[in-house]
Amino acid sequence: MERRAFLKSAGLGAAAATTIAAPAIAQSQPEIKWRLASSFPKSLDTIYGGAETIAQRVSAATGGKFQIRVFAAGEIVPGLQVLDAVQAGTVEMGHTAMYYYVGKDPTFAFESTIPFGLNTRQHLAWLNQGGGNALIADFLKDYNIVSFSAGQTGAQMGGWYRKEIKTPADLTGLKMRIGGLAGQVLAKLGGVPQQIPGGDIYPALEKGTIDAAEWVGPYDDEKLGFYKVAKYYYYPGWWEGGLNLSAIVNQAQLETLPKEYRAILEAACHEATVTMMSKYDAQNPIALKKLIGSGALLRPFSREILQAAHKAAYALYDELAQTNPKWKKIYEPWKAFRDDQYLWFRVAETTFDNFTFTAGSQRAQ
Repeated sequence: MERRAFLKSAGLGAAAATTIAAPAIAQSQPEIKWRLASSFPKSLDTIYGGAETIAQRVSAATGGKFQIRVFAAGEIVPGLQVLDAVQAGTVEMGHTAMYYYVGKDPTFAFESTIPFGLNTRQHLAWLNQGGGNALIADFLKDYNIVSFSAGQTGAQMGGWYRKEIKTPADLTGLKMRIGGLAGQVLAKLGGVPQQIPGGDIYPALEKGTIDAAEWVGPYDDEKLGFYKVAKYYYYPGWWEGGLNLSAIVNQAQLETLPKEYRAILEAACHEATVTMMSKYDAQNPIALKKLIGSGALLRPFSREILQAAHKAAYALYDELAQTNPKWKKIYEPWKAFRDDQYLWFRVAETTFDNFTFTAGSQRAQ
C-alpha cells in the first residue's frame, strides 16, 4: 500500500515538474524580431519559399519568441542589393544568391556556383565537409556578414532564346540575362550579359531589351511565362550545375543571438536547403511537360558550344587566380576537391545514372 502511494505521488510530481519546466525554459529566452530581405519575388514559391521555410521553422522551434519577417525583393531594397542591406545593418538578415555580387569580387561566386563546376551534391559536400564553409567565412569577414546554405536548385536549364543557338558564332552580340560569372564567360564568347532581377526579366525579354534569358528551370520558368516571348528552351545550364542559395546575417546581430537561437537558425537553413531541392526535383518534370505542350521547343546546346564555353570559363579562372589573391585562396583547394569528386562520380554515380536512365527509356517504349 505504501509502495503504491509512493509511486502515485512520484508520478504526479514528475508530471507537474514537466508541466512547469517547459514554460519556464521558454520564458527564459528573449523575444527577438528580425527582418529578412529576399532577392526574389513572392510569386516564386520555391526560391522565395526558402526564406519562408527558415522563418516558419525558427518561430515554431522557439515558441514564437524568435520571429523573422520576410520581405520580397523591392519591398525594402531591390533584389540585387540584399548584401549591402545586411552589411550595413539595414536588415538583420537576407536570402540571396551570392554570385549576384561578383561585381564586388568574383570570389563571391564560389558560395553559389561557378560555370562547369560542381553539381548539387558535390557542392554541398565541398561546403560542409571539404572546407568550403571555412574558406568562405574567412572571405566574408571583410563584409561584416556570416552565411549559411539555405536552398539548392539542382542543375539548371540553359534558358530561353528568340532564335536557335547552334554554334558559338550565334552567341556574338547576344544580349542575355545571365547571373554570376557566367556573364563574364558569355562575354568572352562575344555575348552581352545583363544582370536583371527575376521579377524584371519577362518585360525585358518581351520588349526585346534582351534576346535571351535564364532563370532556374521549368517550374519557375513556367510561372514567369518566358515561353510566351521566346520559344527556344536550351539545356543544360552549364553555368549552374547546382545553385546554392545563402542566408546571410549581419555579424553583429548574429552575436546578439542566444546560442540556442543560433543553433535553431542554422538547422532551419539546412531544412530550407533540403525542402527547396526536393520541391524543384518533384515539380520540374511536370512543368517541363506543360511547357512543351504549350509550344516550347526543347533544344540541347551543341557540343561545340559547350566546349567553347568550358575553355573560356577555365581561362577566366586562371586569369583571376593570377590577379586576385582572394579568388586563388579558394580556387586552388576547390579545384583539388573537384578532381576527387569527378573521379568518384565517374566510377559509381554517373555509371549508375546513365544505365538506369537509358534502361528506363527503353522500358517506356
